[in-house]
Amino acid sequence: MSNAVYAAITRQTGLTNELQVVANNLANASTTGYKADRAVFAEFLAGNGEDIEHISMGGLAGHQFDLEQGGLKFTGGQFDLAIQGDGFFVLDTPDGPRLTRAGHFQLSAEGRLVDAQGSPVLNPAGGALLIPQGVGDVSIAGDGTISANGRILGQVGIVQPEGQLTRAGNTSFEAPEGFDPVEGARVVQGALEQSNVSPVLEVARMIEVQRAYEAGQSMMDTEDQRVSRFIETLRQL
Repeated sequence: MSNAVYAAITRQTGLTNELQVVANNLANASTTGYKADRAVFAEFLAGNGEDIEHISMGGLAGHQFDLEQGGLKFTGGQFDLAIQGDGFFVLDTPDGPRLTRAGHFQLSAEGRLVDAQGSPVLNPAGGALLIPQGVGDVSIAGDGTISANGRILGQVGIVQPEGQLTRAGNTSFEAPEGFDPVEGARVVQGALEQSNVSPVLEVARMIEVQRAYEAGQSMMDTEDQRVSRFIETLRQL
């Protein structure tokens, strides 16, 4: 196989990965708290085993997340929470702490504040938030303090990751290097943060990637025909 075909295959694989990322963004354009994903590629030199020539190749090196805040949708839900500015809510999941901006929470049968999967929302100290049954209207202040009938019940923890994030789900992230509390974070009760995906930009990117893929496929077809003609010529000698 020629070097041109090797390079083209690598390019096509990268474009396929990029197309999957764009498609996932579009699928989550209306998902609460979703952050757009960007594929990051890196170039490397691949040797041919003869120490006389190398091929410049490319591959998926990782993902970069667009953490820009999405618009707020006011729902009036007592336990619908949104963060204005930097920071994440912390969830206690079976796989460890997870960070999220999706604040559609509810009370469990035990009175814990949990997400749709039943994972408890944590306070600044890393403990679960307990809200007794029958306390009436619950108020959540801008600093995350939860109160009812003049009694403080707890505080929603808002943190910022120390290093890079890795996606652990459509709206949750893992922070391998840990996280720290955010000073001055503002929590909005009765609102949800919408996805920050721009469908128009994602569709434009999808068209661009598809055209690039088609161009690469055309080049590979042309190269395949050239090699076939060359082999046929050799057979006739």
